Amino acid sequence: MKKLYTLSLVLFVGTMFAQIPAGYYNTATGTGYTLKTQLFKIIGTHTDITYAGLWDLYPTSDKKADGTVWDIYSNCPFTFGKSGNQDQGTGGTSECQFYNREHTFPKNWFSSATPMYTDAFHIMPTDKKDNGLRGNYSYGIVGTATYTTSNGSKIGNNVAPNGSKLTVFEPADEYKGDIARNYFYMATCYEDKIAGWEKNDANGDAFLDGTNTKVFEQWSLDMLYSWHIADPVSQKEIDRNNAIYAVQKNRNPYIDHPEYVQAVWGTSLSAPQFEVFSQVAVFPNPSNDHRINIQSEQVLDEIVLININGQIIQQIKKPAANGSTYTLSNIPQGFYLLKLNANNQSTTKKIIVN
Repeated sequence: MKKLYTLSLVLFVGTMFAQIPAGYYNTATGTGYTLKTQLFKIIGTHTDITYAGLWDLYPTSDKKADGTVWDIYSNCPFTFGKSGNQDQGTGGTSECQFYNREHTFPKNWFSSATPMYTDAFHIMPTDKKDNGLRGNYSYGIVGTATYTTSNGSKIGNNVAPNGSKLTVFEPADEYKGDIARNYFYMATCYEDKIAGWEKNDANGDAFLDGTNTKVFEQWSLDMLYSWHIADPVSQKEIDRNNAIYAVQKNRNPYIDHPEYVQAVWGTSLSAPQFEVFSQVAVFPNPSNDHRINIQSEQVLDEIVLININGQIIQQIKKPAANGSTYTLSNIPQGFYLLKLNANNQSTTKKIIVN
């Protein structure tokens, strides 16, 4: 039986590590779209770091623990800079040649206008080939894939409930929450502009509703919210938020305060979309004793622990539980993705072992 997620269970990690400047959100006191407008007034004015400035930012904002580029579309071991795999305007015909700058919120949707064109929060390093194939496609849920990247991102027909029938791009599970919070940021930071973007591109038209309040079509809002819940804020996002704030001078409020998403859009959500993977908690997170507990009221069919390079560290089929708690032990220090499978459903959690 599906159960409702409790925000306190799935979003607690983000509040543990945030370095929010004192008083930054003092004026964010409302609810609903009033809160969104208050957040717009806090984050809407920021420094344009320029498109070239993104190359200088990425080694701080998007670096894995092993020093390679944190690409959300592939598992390629890219190195930073012109002497590494930074795009120089040629190549990119196969994965792992070059990384470039991906507008997760497609630039055609806002006609490549500034400051959106250079806003680091939604522009992330990705494999050049995968970025090019994604193009202006909206994000969605793929039924039959016509292309699959090395980390499991897919292009294909959209099967999101009540969604657009256009071709869509579905990111890997471990980055769906990151992307959803990028979109909630864009809806808020550009509240004064976004209502005029709906007709700029057919994919954007299918995803956006032409307002500056709700912003998204019902299907896309429900999908983004479910991604936000299933893939909570990670230390990676928090570190990225802080790195961008250092140069751009604004923050993503939905990383600092994940609960703001429901506070702003909660009454606009379709009830079925509150039902995601069965109620589950992962603790302690971070872990200081190389051990992680998974509490689930649903019997798990498989637990898979994956490191940031995409390598499977542990894979347990039909795991044994003590009551409703599963335990993984002897986990080396690092950042991991924890994939849980049950009844043909799956969810991915981000965990840290110190």
